[in-house]
Amino acid sequence: MMTPFNACDLLLRSARRPEGAARTAITGPAGELTYAELDELVGHLAAGLQAWGLRPEERVMLFMPDGPSMAAAVLAAMRLGAVPVPVSTMLTGPELAALLADSRARILLVGEPFTAAAEAAVAQTPTVSWVAVDGGPGFPVPPGVRLRPFAELVEDGRRRGGELVDPYLTCEDSCALWLYTSGTTGTPKAAMHRHAAIRHVVEGYARHVLRITAEDRCYSIAKLFFAYGIGNSLFFPLAAGATTILDPARPTPQGVAERLVEHRPTLFFAVPTFYAALLNAEVPREAFASVRLAVSAGEPLPAELYHRFTERYGVELLDGIGSTEALHIFLSNRPGEVRPGTTGTPVPGYRVRLVDEHGRDVAPGTPGTLLVGGESIATGYWAQTAVTRQVFQGEWLRTGDTYVRSEDGYYTCLGRTGDMLKAGGIWVSPAEVEARLLEHPSVAMAAVVGVPDGDGLDKPVACVVPREGTAADPAELIEFCRAGLASFKRPREVLIVEELPTTATGKLQRHIVRRQAAALLAAR
Repeated sequence: MMTPFNACDLLLRSARRPEGAARTAITGPAGELTYAELDELVGHLAAGLQAWGLRPEERVMLFMPDGPSMAAAVLAAMRLGAVPVPVSTMLTGPELAALLADSRARILLVGEPFTAAAEAAVAQTPTVSWVAVDGGPGFPVPPGVRLRPFAELVEDGRRRGGELVDPYLTCEDSCALWLYTSGTTGTPKAAMHRHAAIRHVVEGYARHVLRITAEDRCYSIAKLFFAYGIGNSLFFPLAAGATTILDPARPTPQGVAERLVEHRPTLFFAVPTFYAALLNAEVPREAFASVRLAVSAGEPLPAELYHRFTERYGVELLDGIGSTEALHIFLSNRPGEVRPGTTGTPVPGYRVRLVDEHGRDVAPGTPGTLLVGGESIATGYWAQTAVTRQVFQGEWLRTGDTYVRSEDGYYTCLGRTGDMLKAGGIWVSPAEVEARLLEHPSVAMAAVVGVPDGDGLDKPVACVVPREGTAADPAELIEFCRAGLASFKRPREVLIVEELPTTATGKLQRHIVRRQAAALLAAR
């Protein structure tokens, strides 16, 4: 017998408590809503989507900037028993069309800044029948597609009283959310998450690691279309009755500094490349005056970057690892127990293993592939049976990361399993070499990749972004690495670049770095 459960009820329960209804749920440049106002908007949106024909378990795609409309749309779809599919706002028209076709979504919700890509996508996707545009004019659509303002969708629901005639009875195992992988190494795939998974990440990471309360204010660089971002900016604050600061703008050090001063968050979430950018831009210490805890995820945080940030801003910085498939962070350092350069220990509710190429557990100090198990793990990838069987192995998720565990249980990332390099027949971790480069005073960011030499053998090559106002010398950096690492680990070449390619969520795109490095070397 299934137990009724809907994650939307979990996230909006503060709206139904006298002490919580008047509290600010959402704030930021796009508008502010109390919990009572958010609950009302979600009800109207759900009723409007039902009037437009959205059915339980059907997908609705959200191509919108962070803000009250985006947050309410995610919740409204879940309330209906439908499946919200937030996607990157950096997609091109053809890329968006591919995801629309893959998801079979008939309804597309679009934010005004992204209508050009949406117009191109809808023209290529015959399955779309409804489009709602928030915050601006519409665009030409093919015959048979109905386009309306987002406000009209809300009004349609309001005219129905904002109440669902037959609320859909979801359970813990009902599908609540699809999140497409960032595609750093291949074609994006939709990870399918249950309603119970949202409760699990709240109870595990938000409560036991962040210790979030209703007094907190959350501000995340990662956007709502990213697993890291939707936890930071929606699931965690709403479940605790706290406030989320939603910023529709593309994050820049200066813009983020302004938001920090204006909205005074207590919890700040970013990725290592953005922490490096903040330091390189010399954002003033006072900007972080309200922050009690900072969080890093998405890729390993080098110890040097940790020390530079904490010394400059006086804020403890927790490094962790999560994934789209796990919904949020499952390995993390803890407040007061940070070990710089490591990813910490398992978050309550998760189990982790390190295994060799034969699937056997490895001893402490021995590198192995990281497997994770827990209730937030996705049920699989949509319509990707072969890949699902490779990645989701029984109760274990194969992360594709290579880690090593210390005797006392701390885990250190050595890089993606496919990113490990061999130099002179010996394995080299790009993360280790990058951490050494970041210790040099002239280096702001670094990426190490394998590039074939004249004999077709991969050799470590570093792409380095200099700190502002400094000049990085390649020969000096190679010798710096030689002095601090085993000689075979040193980069054979150092290329000075203006920036490193990252995804919309801030993850380094190593395959692009590898291609660019090869091109720069070939052009010499």
